[in-house]
Amino acid sequence: MNTARFWRRNGWSAYHAVGAVLMTALGVALVWPAWADMLRIALRDEEHSHIFLVPIVSAWLIWVRRERFRLCEPTGQMIGPIIIAIGWGMSAVGFYNAVQVMYHAGAPVVLVGCLVSALGWDVCRRFLPAFVVLVFLVPMPPDIRLGISLPMQSVLSQMVGSFFDVVGVPIVVQGNAITINGEAIRVAEECNGLRMVFALMLVSYAFAFGTPMHGFVRALIVAASPVSALVFNFIRMIPTVWLYGYSSETVFGIDGRTVADRFHDVAGWVMLVIAFLTLMSIIRALRWALVPVQPYTLAAAE
Repeated sequence: MNTARFWRRNGWSAYHAVGAVLMTALGVALVWPAWADMLRIALRDEEHSHIFLVPIVSAWLIWVRRERFRLCEPTGQMIGPIIIAIGWGMSAVGFYNAVQVMYHAGAPVVLVGCLVSALGWDVCRRFLPAFVVLVFLVPMPPDIRLGISLPMQSVLSQMVGSFFDVVGVPIVVQGNAITINGEAIRVAEECNGLRMVFALMLVSYAFAFGTPMHGFVRALIVAASPVSALVFNFIRMIPTVWLYGYSSETVFGIDGRTVADRFHDVAGWVMLVIAFLTLMSIIRALRWALVPVQPYTLAAAE
């Protein structure tokens, strides 16, 4: 079948592609201060470094659903301006009332509205997971972040202390502070797991909606991601704590503290890959056990 003829038959033209690009630029320009503020937060605060993963996850979810474009029609564009007005209003209200989360949340809503104005509601509906993931662009308010991170610090510190006690390595845990080999370690604060919670939630979301499976399985994977983050962060903290504890020694001629710092940074990203592979292994095991987790082929689903 002639590809150009197929797209024309469904009502698409090159103007829709050009319009999507222009409207995307407009969506960013309309609330540029909010976008710029979110970017500054992501660059300055490592707790929000997962924001850089969001465009990748969104693009991945579009790619695995690319065959759905043949089912889409450019209809429902009039809904776009309504969504734009809602997003712009959210951002304006958040700005003038010092509600940061609303100020930031309005930006992706405006962007979605602009895309709907160019491509239609049908595209948004069929690629909904790729749009929903944009909520992870919004930085979490500090009070909520602290409410999650402080208990997680305590739990992880106790878990690490218990592990080293079992293997016979002397360690002292006082609240959120860890002391090993006479070295006081700030890792309890730096590795509280909060950044991994959101990063792993993104990975879990990408896996759940990038793989064909029943809705209840997807919900279970996403809901279990905070617990998974705690487990994988605990695994990361074991060698990290040991490295920081013995950082006074050199490793291959490199200062031990430098090695510990680099391991701490790299291990977090490695854990995300391991988590993704673990999810794949679990799903494969469930399929092998004939558990009905896959109802259809994702790309062709309506």
